[in-house]
Amino acid sequence: MADKDLLEKVYNRALRFLAYRPRSPAEIEIYLSKKFDLQAAGVKLAIKQVLRRLKAQKLISEVDFVDWWLEQRAQFRPKGKIILKQELRQKGIDRELIERALAKVDEVDILRGFYQSKLIRKQALIKDQRRLGQYLLRRGFNWQNIKTLIDEIAKKA
Repeated sequence: MADKDLLEKVYNRALRFLAYRPRSPAEIEIYLSKKFDLQAAGVKLAIKQVLRRLKAQKLISEVDFVDWWLEQRAQFRPKGKIILKQELRQKGIDRELIERALAKVDEVDILRGFYQSKLIRKQALIKDQRRLGQYLLRRGFNWQNIKTLIDEIAKKA
């Protein structure tokens, strides 16, 4: 059992970190490890206890975090499945959970929404299909889905 004062300090620091946006358990663990001296007595144990406490209070959950992350990406900074997978791995999310969550994502719908909200303003990019394709590839979208979007744009023109 970790020292109660240390436990409270770690817990309060974790709550402040969570106040800005949802976090994955791995993000919180890395953050707390940087903020506290891991060589000090009981710090590793305190971090583990705080993570268990936050999970028990349902303040952190990998599943909820993944759902939130994908929703935010689709709405504000659309990215393809390739980059979404990389981002979630960097956040410490399990590969199996990522695969299940990304199976529900319709990349073509994200592309259409991205086109309607942002790309439609970039007329020069839209007119040059090669540049549009390269731009979307850099954002992690699958080539087949990009081709579908480009074909839809060409039909409307």
